[in-house]
Amino acid sequence: MNKLALHLTLVTAFALLATSHTLAQDAVPTKEGVAKVHGQPEFSPYAGRSYPTRVLWGDTHTHTAVSVDAGTMNRLGQEQAFRFARGEEVTSTGGLRAKLSRPLDWLVISDHAEMYGLMPQLLAGDPDILATEQGGRWYKELKSGDYERIFAAAMEIVASLQQPDPPFRNDRLVRDAWREYTALADRYNEPGRFSAIIGYEYTTRGGFNLHRNVLFRGDASFANQTVPYSQFDSQNPEDLWLALAEFEARTGADVLAIPHNGNLSNGLMFSVETNAGEPLTRELAELRASLEPIIEATQIKGDGEAHPLLSPEDEFADYETWDDANLDGTEVKKPEMLQYEYARAALKTGLTLEKKLGVNPFKFGMIGSTDAHTSLPAVEENNFFGKHPGVEPEPHRYEHMVIESIQDPELTTFGWQQAASGYAAVWATENSREAIFDAMARKEVYATTGSRIMARFFGGWEFAEEDAQSRMPAETGYAKGVPMGGDLHAAPEGKTSPNFLVAAMKDPYSGNLDRIQIIKGWMDAEGNTQEKVYDVAWSGERTPGDDGKLPAVGNTVDIENATWTNTIGSNELIAVWTDPEFDPAQSAFYYARVIEIPTPRWTAYEAKRFGVEMPDSVPMITQERAYTSPIWYTPES
Repeated sequence: MNKLALHLTLVTAFALLATSHTLAQDAVPTKEGVAKVHGQPEFSPYAGRSYPTRVLWGDTHTHTAVSVDAGTMNRLGQEQAFRFARGEEVTSTGGLRAKLSRPLDWLVISDHAEMYGLMPQLLAGDPDILATEQGGRWYKELKSGDYERIFAAAMEIVASLQQPDPPFRNDRLVRDAWREYTALADRYNEPGRFSAIIGYEYTTRGGFNLHRNVLFRGDASFANQTVPYSQFDSQNPEDLWLALAEFEARTGADVLAIPHNGNLSNGLMFSVETNAGEPLTRELAELRASLEPIIEATQIKGDGEAHPLLSPEDEFADYETWDDANLDGTEVKKPEMLQYEYARAALKTGLTLEKKLGVNPFKFGMIGSTDAHTSLPAVEENNFFGKHPGVEPEPHRYEHMVIESIQDPELTTFGWQQAASGYAAVWATENSREAIFDAMARKEVYATTGSRIMARFFGGWEFAEEDAQSRMPAETGYAKGVPMGGDLHAAPEGKTSPNFLVAAMKDPYSGNLDRIQIIKGWMDAEGNTQEKVYDVAWSGERTPGDDGKLPAVGNTVDIENATWTNTIGSNELIAVWTDPEFDPAQSAFYYARVIEIPTPRWTAYEAKRFGVEMPDSVPMITQERAYTSPIWYTPES
């Protein structure tokens, strides 16, 4: 035996002798034995965790050529969408190579329920479709090669979705297309790597945009027990809820619906009335609350978190605002509509309805998603492929029409108005359909406008200032409180105000962090709702002014070269904040908003790449942000 081997043997022998009194009964040390020897808990701080430790990024709202409106221009199918989302390179309809900076963790292809699968079958020359007068004519126009004829046919096809009855009904076509999709989703679903969640979009009320994305928790064996519920079944969203509830009861499956674009509903999305204009009932409020646990608060068609007229003291409320009219420009927006369109206002309305009905129908969490009709959920500012193939990247897309107003040309939406937004962030225990769905159901999710900010938000009664020094805030957050989407109940003895642990980390591909804010909404003793925005953590040495406002972080954006420097802002921010104006008798909600430093907007990248000069009216700078789901406090009755 050489000297080294002898030395190792002796070291091992002495180590075994030193612990022989503990290990004599067991040849292999047990977990309990090691803990007992050292007189401390598990060595690894990561062992035994049961809470979510990783945020999963995805999109609940991608359309492909299977959607009737997208399919008039988009030639990319559902398989290309899955491939693109999980990080592969594809070629867009316009012939551009496209790839994400980083893969998504999951995707919902939410093609429109209305005439599901029509366009691929029409363009493939399905004999049942071509046998109809309208189908034959559409086929001829779309295959003509003449842009004006193709565009006119596309507009006619889209307009047909606004009619009470479809131009033709083919149940076989819808069923076959749906089953082809569910089988594809099962094939692309790889637990642990990528989740292909089955879903569709219910599109109703035309330009009033009362649309929902319907998501299934399970696989094709559950989803195939139904077909997409469309506006041709009913234009009343309440009937959708009833149909989904019946499906759950009949099959044992789990589904949820996600409303989107309340900002274009002209006062209908978060109304206090039923679809028929009657006062909202407790039964309908319960049904909505159970089936719609989250909403889409930001996407390409504008941001829906807050509006400057509703929140005049909030300097960040006017972000990517679309507020001229409803979706298709058939009705001009009136100021009194706004309170029933935006998430923050709806959360406040929910408090009043809970007082009246005993149920809060607007007790929702928030996500972002894209609503891309290109099959490409690409909404980073420097990698933005637009709403539909008509506004894919090219030198003059900023001036092309995105949505043409039917009534008033002044209400037409142009390319530069598109928001490069958003993504859904989910705190799930694993990357699987079931875990992601369950996170949505418990509202442990948040929205971003396209960058991948990491955000944590916990509420409780026991947080202390030293908790903000933790490098593992979630460990403390789950131990002492509830996560985003949760509920606070009566304070423990001796506690007078709730406190919140909030933390954020920058997207390494995006700007540093400017600040974290907590938005509080509450109902006062007179039954009126109030709101206030608190700056709770920020970068630099800034201090609030006499008006309580924190000075701006600064601006390093070089618009001409479409770049910026991260010489201002912070990589991460964390704080414990206690509500200084808490009244235990008043219902309240709290959510966090994380804001980045200024960075170039997609229009600045476009101007640089294509050498175009944007009009002065086109914004060139943005401040990306994240909105967490709220935490609610309800007094004990």
